[in-house]
Amino acid sequence: MSHRLSRVMSVLTAGYAGYALARPRHLGAALDAGPLEQSGWDNVARVFGVRDLVVSTVALTGREPETVEAAMRVRIGLDVADGLLLAWQADDPSVRSKVLGVTLGWASLNLLALRVDRRRAGR
Repeated sequence: MSHRLSRVMSVLTAGYAGYALARPRHLGAALDAGPLEQSGWDNVARVFGVRDLVVSTVALTGREPETVEAAMRVRIGLDVADGLLLAWQADDPSVRSKVLGVTLGWASLNLLALRVDRRRAGR
């Protein structure tokens, strides 16, 4: 199987997608959202869950290395965009730091996995 690390990251991301769909309240709670804002963040979490599940499925079922790599690039871009969006919405600097740490950290791990896989494949 090619792109083993990218596929492992995709399995882990799919796990998060399932969590986001099963427990959407986690996102608003992480952002210290008030009760009036919580339902909106629940919807965002559900969108993240569906989206992450789709991208992970493409990476996991892709037969060509280019398909897996494209899905990983999309995943990395989405993680960075999520971090910027969520940090912009956070009023508390410690929440902002936490959000950026998680999202940019996950993007970095995905980028590292993709680079290692590409190097192993001689690409």
